[in-house]
Amino acid sequence: MAIKIAIAGTGYVGLSNGVLLAQHNEVITLDISSEKIEQLNNKISPIADTEIEDFLKNKPLNFKATLDKEEAYVGADFVVIATPTDYDTKTNTFNTCSVESVIKDVIKINPDAVMIIKSTVPVGYTKRIKAELDLDNIIFSPEFLREGKALYDNLNPSRIVVGEQSDRAAKFAQLLVEGAEKKEIPVLFTDSTEAEAIKLFSNTYLAMRVAYFNELDTYAQVHGLDTKQIIEGVGLDPRIGDHYNNPSFGYGGYCLPKDTKQLRANYKDVPSNLIHAIVEANSTRKDFIANLVLKQNPKVVGIYRLIMKSGSDNFRASSIQGIMKRIKAKGVEVVVYEPELEKEHFFHSRVMTDLNAFKEYSDVVVANRLSDDIQDIKEKVVTRDLFGSDS
Repeated sequence: MAIKIAIAGTGYVGLSNGVLLAQHNEVITLDISSEKIEQLNNKISPIADTEIEDFLKNKPLNFKATLDKEEAYVGADFVVIATPTDYDTKTNTFNTCSVESVIKDVIKINPDAVMIIKSTVPVGYTKRIKAELDLDNIIFSPEFLREGKALYDNLNPSRIVVGEQSDRAAKFAQLLVEGAEKKEIPVLFTDSTEAEAIKLFSNTYLAMRVAYFNELDTYAQVHGLDTKQIIEGVGLDPRIGDHYNNPSFGYGGYCLPKDTKQLRANYKDVPSNLIHAIVEANSTRKDFIANLVLKQNPKVVGIYRLIMKSGSDNFRASSIQGIMKRIKAKGVEVVVYEPELEKEHFFHSRVMTDLNAFKEYSDVVVANRLSDDIQDIKEKVVTRDLFGSDS
């Protein structure tokens, strides 16, 4: 039986969940951006995601976007909270103000709705906020999505985790299963704090794997060894595998940098070495790559693409920006080629729209991932992309 579901937030998490659930239910997404709302109601995705774009245009969805909180929340059985929770370096924790704002609105408008927090929050947050507000109708359910592949990952989830062991938790999990294409999806019901920990430890493990293969590559570079041969040999052990092993400039994107820092903060009173090292390793890797570039004594360094991976339009915390800042700090001119960027400058560096002019003007081109566009100038490209994959 179809129900009404409200989604607060139309980023990767909110929009992919909204589209998934709108296949079999009435879904109303809420956002504060009138531009996004207009795009969505015209079946245009405001983010780059092939499956979301396809589903909005071509699938029979019961889907609507609104700026009106009342329209979204009244009569909703579930309210999925997918608002941004950026990491605040001053407080060493996620900024959960947007989540709390939604919770308070729902309490006023529809206190009977079950709220599902999909935003990433600190470990222990759900338990604390329920006690502070004297509420019982909040559940945390972590998301495991890749940028640019968010709906695909919801249609084919590795697992579904819901941070409550109850009938309503089972009902929400079933809605996600119903919308998925994959069969026999592992579903895990846990307590809320354990679900929060699952999210942070999962992403920190991925960050650790990126950092591990990057440090392997740094070692090989310093000692004149063939990184690819070493990684291929290491990966033949089935316990390690040949996936998620392509060297890069560091882990980046929206989730991994902030989730690793949050987990590190959660370890404040816990004996540990590894979690701290994962965060520090990412910074060390960027120092190493920047020095590789600077050793060539370039007058102009070209930054080829700011996005983290192909199929994404997101620059947030992309690792190449860390390289860019380090090079600029040494007084070297930096220019940027990024077709997704509609600005003349990016952090005081000129944005070039003509690819050929960019390639000609740059003494060295820095690219986190190689592409056909720059194969013709490969001799002046600095990259550590060995396997031609995003991970």
